[in-house]
Amino acid sequence: MGGTARRARLISEVRERETHVLVLDAGDIFQGTPYFNFFKGEVELKVMSAMGYDVATLGNHDFDAGIERLAEVTEKYATFPFVNCNYNFSDTPMEGMTKEYVVIEKGDLRIGITGVGIELEGLVPDSWFGRTGYCCPTEKVNRIATHLKEEEGCHCVILLSHLGYSYRSEKISDVSLARLSRNVDVIIGGHTHTFLDAPEIIRNADNQPVLINQVGWGGIMLGRIDLVFEPERSKSRQFYETIPVSPN
Repeated sequence: MGGTARRARLISEVRERETHVLVLDAGDIFQGTPYFNFFKGEVELKVMSAMGYDVATLGNHDFDAGIERLAEVTEKYATFPFVNCNYNFSDTPMEGMTKEYVVIEKGDLRIGITGVGIELEGLVPDSWFGRTGYCCPTEKVNRIATHLKEEEGCHCVILLSHLGYSYRSEKISDVSLARLSRNVDVIIGGHTHTFLDAPEIIRNADNQPVLINQVGWGGIMLGRIDLVFEPERSKSRQFYETIPVSPN
């Protein structure tokens, strides 16, 4: 299962059939194979750039070679932006290497994309993430999402989240954030490596639907979500499938 060449083929097939395609990643790009052990992130960012990824966010394992190495390979090999709105990288090697959000135009639609990450303290050795600061994800996401809808005129806001799908504790997760959110339409999640059979729909603080999806780990599944917009550019329908990345 898995493999970047197989994933690249599947992505290419979607692009051949569809006009407006976004390829996104919710973090933990590094770690898990000898390729990372030997090359410390160079291989992963090179292949993602070759596949034409549009946007990604950072996971805790992306600090596994240290923040200096993360900054080095991001600058050298990533042709796509990293988004995160709840880490403060001031006075670190990653300063200026991420964006709070990006806006991508697809036809007549404006799509806003932001990202959030898990609290690193206690999860990642201090020396690996250095002076990186952590802020409340819910407050930051709601501020950015409202800006994207009201100031940037976005028709859809996507959150790339590395918080984790759901917890039994009070720890913030995709599910709990969705319930407290405003103006977020879709959450693409990571961290807990959850294999969802289908996306979950959660009602937000304004009783509007938020679609949450997560497709495991290791690139062995490719999650696909199709959002259909009516002529007045209001989101009306959505379809989804989880595609195994396999020899067949």
